[in-house]
Amino acid sequence: MAPQDPDPIPPRRRRRAAAAVRRTLIDLTPLRTSRQFRLLWLGELVSHTGRHVTVVALPYQVYLLTRSPLAVGLIGLVQLVPLLVFSFVAGAAADAVDRRRLLIVSQIGLAGSSLLLMGGALAGDPPLWFVYTAAGLAAAFMALDSPARTAAIPNLVRKEDLASAITLNQVLFQVSDVAGPAIGGFILARLGLAWAYGIDAATFLVAIGTLLAMNPMRPARVGAARVWESVREGFRYLRRRRVLQSTFAVDLIAMVFGMPRALFPVLAAETFRVGPAGLGLLFAAPAAGALAGALLTGWVRRVVRQGRAVLWAVAIWGLAIVGFGLSTEAFWLALGFLAIAGAADVISAIFRSTILQGAVPDSLRGRLSAIHIVVVTGGPRLGDLEAGVVAQLISPMFSVVSGGAAVVLGVMGLAGAVPAFARYRAGDPA
Repeated sequence: MAPQDPDPIPPRRRRRAAAAVRRTLIDLTPLRTSRQFRLLWLGELVSHTGRHVTVVALPYQVYLLTRSPLAVGLIGLVQLVPLLVFSFVAGAAADAVDRRRLLIVSQIGLAGSSLLLMGGALAGDPPLWFVYTAAGLAAAFMALDSPARTAAIPNLVRKEDLASAITLNQVLFQVSDVAGPAIGGFILARLGLAWAYGIDAATFLVAIGTLLAMNPMRPARVGAARVWESVREGFRYLRRRRVLQSTFAVDLIAMVFGMPRALFPVLAAETFRVGPAGLGLLFAAPAAGALAGALLTGWVRRVVRQGRAVLWAVAIWGLAIVGFGLSTEAFWLALGFLAIAGAADVISAIFRSTILQGAVPDSLRGRLSAIHIVVVTGGPRLGDLEAGVVAQLISPMFSVVSGGAAVVLGVMGLAGAVPAFARYRAGDPA
């Protein structure tokens, strides 16, 4: 009997290869070690997926009612006002009251806004003001929800697991951002608007259940100052911290100029001619890329120059949006560019959130998180408005391409104006 060939790969090399793979893949430690974080994460996964069914359904409904990209873009303006008004108040509240209680109230309110939209869809073609009002109400409760949710995370996990917890949150967003629009496009094509809004409302029951199973999340600050004085305290903290300001500015550059989602309904109907199912794919493609990027983020813990990483990621986002705008004759190529943009965006989001959450004391984290949420959620809505206006005045594809180019130029300008941001290293004072 011939002797067996020796193992061509020595055991030590195999162990090194396996360790390298583990360092590349996402770190699941926070989900394994923290029951509180696990419950918060699972509830948000379900409700955020349902919310993104409505993210497709709402602009689709407005486009059917008006056939106007500007009317679709105005959804962003309608949602921006309550976001601005309520986010700062919610940030102050998140530093003064039980954050779990705020989250439960916000989930009930979001479910109610989806039920309003379902009622309008069942009634037929509701007036545009009714749709806008329900959208604005949803934005107000989102503003209440987000600062408390974001500020809670550092207290639910160990300090050394914070970057991994933030990465897992990004995975949550991207999974739901892929699944929600894809499911939403299918529901719109087969069942209609009322079903889409109804399914969204039902998912909030899961989120409420997980929150009820959690322990209270009382704030570090004892007592509550007057709301507006508390808000001003947060802005005073931010005023001289150029690095933190830059994390907000770079995201505004990316979202205001390079967010083409308000144009997806008109592009799906008139440019790519792919119908509501294809519309769902357009909304899902950036999240699919972001999900792939987030699942391969084991390396982020080893990145030291976090500011430079943000600048590169946002520049790649802008270039990918330009590529999407030039892909008018190839739907699948266009989806590929959106996926690349999404992967770059999630890397930017992870590093921006890590810089913010790692540098801000817990007593101010709710208020700084509120400013962060205003930027993260308000920027895309300003982008919706900007994209809709340019598309109405010139053309949808010009709006996309010019916006992506503006992002690249804006990143270059920010890097030159705030060199401390490009030089920022993990652990430095922000």
